[in-house]
Amino acid sequence: MYRNLVVGKNSLVPIVDGIMAPYINFDNAATTPPFYSVLEEVNNFSSTYSSVHRGTGYKSILSSKIYDEGREVILDFIKGDRDYHTVVFLKNTTECINKLSYRLKDTLGDKIVLSTYMEHHSNLLPWRYKYNMDYVEVDSRGRLSIEDLEYKLKKHKGKVGLVTVTGASNVTGYLNPIYDIAKLAHKYGAKILVDGAQLIPHHAFDIKPKNSDEHIDYIAFSGHKMYAPFGVGVLVAPKETFKDGFSEQTGGGTVKLVTLNDVIWEDPPLKEEAGTPNLMGVVALVTSIKTLLSLNIKKVEEYEKGLTKFTLERMRSIPNIILYDDIDVDQKVSIISFNIEGMLHETVAKVLAMEGGIAVRNGCFCAQPYIQKLLNISSSEMEKYKKDENLPRPGMVRISFGLYNDHDEINVLISLLNEIGKNIEYYNSKYRNLPFY
Repeated sequence: MYRNLVVGKNSLVPIVDGIMAPYINFDNAATTPPFYSVLEEVNNFSSTYSSVHRGTGYKSILSSKIYDEGREVILDFIKGDRDYHTVVFLKNTTECINKLSYRLKDTLGDKIVLSTYMEHHSNLLPWRYKYNMDYVEVDSRGRLSIEDLEYKLKKHKGKVGLVTVTGASNVTGYLNPIYDIAKLAHKYGAKILVDGAQLIPHHAFDIKPKNSDEHIDYIAFSGHKMYAPFGVGVLVAPKETFKDGFSEQTGGGTVKLVTLNDVIWEDPPLKEEAGTPNLMGVVALVTSIKTLLSLNIKKVEEYEKGLTKFTLERMRSIPNIILYDDIDVDQKVSIISFNIEGMLHETVAKVLAMEGGIAVRNGCFCAQPYIQKLLNISSSEMEKYKKDENLPRPGMVRISFGLYNDHDEINVLISLLNEIGKNIEYYNSKYRNLPFY
């Protein structure tokens, strides 16, 4: 019912034998197509586009107003506090988390950052080389172990300064109980960062009041995963986070005064946004948020859960399929990962693309430690891959839905997966050594 909202829904792409087929995009966890409303607003605003801040021309003043009001739209969307929070506009979620990892260095000092085995590399690597780290386990189903989280918090006896956790896994779609995690983190004197890249586009979110035990201290997410291309990421944090010190990137727009001996830095968030900001990205994201609000994000959430349930029920009967899913649709977003026994994940992805025009993602989805856990790959086995980069890498195939996907597209997927599962030898011989397109 949301299909007409997005660009590219009726695209045709080449498949085998030169046939043109409708493009079925099940790779929305990587990036989504734009809303028509987003492209229209960007196009309409283009005639007014100008430099942000300090310009005295009418268009510059209007552009600055639009840019700064974008922060208010973001805070209202996540129920933030305009007096307490600030919104920093950056390139993407990865850059947002990297910035926070730099800016918390003075605050956290030698305290421990507690991450998890299910994190995207973007919420893992920025912390690893700056802090002492520990990791929360996942259980046999791949769900985060809250028991192990509390065990680790107790074990470190108040030395944990930050718990950093994904709101929803980009591999399994599992939702983490972020408010329970926040309460535990605060109980033991730590703050919490939620990587919201997969959460915010698919699930209602409330940052909670600052005096609540469930308050989320930091949240980061990206426009390109919520129907707003043009490369903008959002970091929401207490203003106090950026009060002292200065950004890891400095330059134009970050200062009030500079001499050869002194610098007086701008107030947050300007001191964190070096250079000319991405105004068009902010226009796109704000428009996307307004569109999602007009649709009612909870209705979108229910629709996508329905697609996920419909798909999982049918996938379970596909021959030779391996599902990495506990089938608890109420506790996940619209992501499903799987393999076909006897086929490389890359081969399955090729068949889907070249026989059905179906876009999926295969590999480790920038979450290699989690994939290794889910596939039960031991440390000694991983040594083989470290020594020989030519070995086929372990991984999975990932389906991820957007609000514009529908049951007809899923039926095409299920039909082709059934054919693959029944004819593994045939498809292996045809596609295993064939390059993508």
